[in-house]
Amino acid sequence: MSDDHVNSVVSYGLLVAWLLHDAEELATGPRWTRENVPLLRKRFPGVPERVWREMEAVDEREFSVAVAVMGAIVASAAVVGRRSGGRSAFYQGALNGFGLHGLVHLAQSAAVRGYTPGAATSPLIVVPFTLWARGRLRRAGVLRPARARDAAAGLALAAGATIVSHMVARRVTGGRVKGT
Repeated sequence: MSDDHVNSVVSYGLLVAWLLHDAEELATGPRWTRENVPLLRKRFPGVPERVWREMEAVDEREFSVAVAVMGAIVASAAVVGRRSGGRSAFYQGALNGFGLHGLVHLAQSAAVRGYTPGAATSPLIVVPFTLWARGRLRRAGVLRPARARDAAAGLALAAGATIVSHMVARRVTGGRVKGT
């Protein structure tokens, strides 16, 4: 395989892995939330009521639009990753955030002692792809050093992109805007 092809697979592979992962979330997320928030509310009484209300306010349309917005963000990271030969801080941050968010899905499932949306593809696609892609970037000599602050930045990027995606989706679908 040529270096150029490997770079394309590593960069655009992020988008493909994300698409497969988010297909699971689209298929299971809204229904799982409707069915499980009442149980979780009882099981975790220390969680602020506002969190539960915000989760319940996300309908299928908003969730689908939020996934599309996130897809645009991930696609942008993949393109920037390809153009930079994998060197882009944005691409590497998105890759790190993607992998770490897969671990968050697994932690959520452990906390609820059962399935949560995204938990099936996290150990099968998200985490393995991230480790593979990071290995390819490392061998190419372009992977930035892994530091705790980089992990925090990756998680912050993933969380920020999620918040922005849902804010845009609420505006687009006419849903309730946070805080109102």
